[in-house]
Amino acid sequence: MILAIDIGNTNIVIGCIDREKTFFIERISTVRTKTELEYAVDIKTILDIYHIKRHDLEGCIISSVVPQITNIAKLAAEKILKKEVMVLGPGTRTGLNIMMDHPGQLGADLVADAVAGIAEYPVPLIVIDMGTATTASVVDGKKNYIGGMILPGIQVSLDALTSRASQLSAIGIEAPKRIIGKNTIECMKSGVLYSSAAAIDGIIDRIEEELGQKATVIATGGLAKKIIPHCKREIILDEDLLLKGLMVIYEKNK
Repeated sequence: MILAIDIGNTNIVIGCIDREKTFFIERISTVRTKTELEYAVDIKTILDIYHIKRHDLEGCIISSVVPQITNIAKLAAEKILKKEVMVLGPGTRTGLNIMMDHPGQLGADLVADAVAGIAEYPVPLIVIDMGTATTASVVDGKKNYIGGMILPGIQVSLDALTSRASQLSAIGIEAPKRIIGKNTIECMKSGVLYSSAAAIDGIIDRIEEELGQKATVIATGGLAKKIIPHCKREIILDEDLLLKGLMVIYEKNK
């Protein structure tokens, strides 16, 4: 079993995983001012909640899109595990052939998603990751990462709407009772949720049109479970996808 940590702009995902299953996934807030010790306490607390001891863990791997936290989290994990922690970055063997203009610019989270997708599902693939940003990653029939899309995340869009419209209050992202809202809150919830679901359906249609063939579609990320059930396309919800990718990459680099 390994400790896998994914540092995103809004949340840090922490989980334990082995070749057979994911033992747990938890999220803590990404706080850029936290110290190494504070993150170590967070990690230790989560491991204690699940009764996982240091000697139960073979190692740890981190993926991050927040450079200023990466090394702090690495040192925090090493403080707990008492062993060197692997960080996904340049020089890490992933087995992924990235056919983009600047392969080094591809986010570590998207690399891990794609690696897991190739390992677990038939290609070609479209991987939708719904976090601070919503991303679509495309893997062709030869298992090449050929590109993708980035669009504003659902919460980012909602925050922008409420901050710019003085009569619209902050709301949660839950399904309304009906598509055609009967009050302001229902209208906002319906608009945010169903526009996001429709956007995902439309993105898949257009990507498949450019690919010239149908693709396996997988969704992951913190907000996926709220949106994907309302999509009309067949989409596999895999909340463990990123951690599975980190497990595969860890194995390749042991």
